[in-house]
Amino acid sequence: MATGKIARMKLLVLDTSTEWCSAALWLDGRIQAKRVLAEQRHSSLLLPMVDELLREAAISLHQFDGIGYGLGPGSFTGLRIACAVTQGLAFGADLPVVGVSTLESIAEQAGADRVLTVLDARMAEVYWAAYERDDTGWHALTPPQLALPESVAIPGTGDWVGAGNGFAALGDVLRPRLSAQLMRIDDTLMPDAAAMAPLAARAFMRGEGLDAAFAAPIYLRDKVALTMDERRAGRPA
Repeated sequence: MATGKIARMKLLVLDTSTEWCSAALWLDGRIQAKRVLAEQRHSSLLLPMVDELLREAAISLHQFDGIGYGLGPGSFTGLRIACAVTQGLAFGADLPVVGVSTLESIAEQAGADRVLTVLDARMAEVYWAAYERDDTGWHALTPPQLALPESVAIPGTGDWVGAGNGFAALGDVLRPRLSAQLMRIDDTLMPDAAAMAPLAARAFMRGEGLDAAFAAPIYLRDKVALTMDERRAGRPA
């Protein structure tokens, strides 16, 4: 991988997929970032956060190479906010965009090469995926999915680490089944723009940048109002 070219990129990265709101700048390999517990205030916090980062770095958006955003999975409303702000900024500055997996950003923070990522999806469910890293980056051995915690499984053998707040929210189901197979569990890790920044840089290097018109989040929950009884019965969304 052309690490030198990645280091010379300038990117803005946004994430509002959970109760946290974060923004980061990737400046030639250096990261500047802000993160706040937003609860329901993402739409009012995100643009001022971006403006503050740009002022502190003494740089304008027109000097950037692209914008990355938290693609999902995550909160329906939160994903829409990050995507809409990304599109607006990208259209104004004529920049390409790239979506970054929120679960992959958790793996990026875990300090391991095999990471089982589990994010609380509410409604007694989780978003989860299993990632393995090699010299080319992260690869999803189990792709992101929405499931009951009983369905989470480690793909194959090896040294695995568990990461994500799903292990805290639904630990009574997950930990008895998985703890013995995991080297450790960090249930504090959440999707974060700073962790997405190097992932976005690699995605741009792979040629995955898109016109802002094509930016869209990934929704794994097609029918938010589906009852738990329906889900446990395995009925389609």
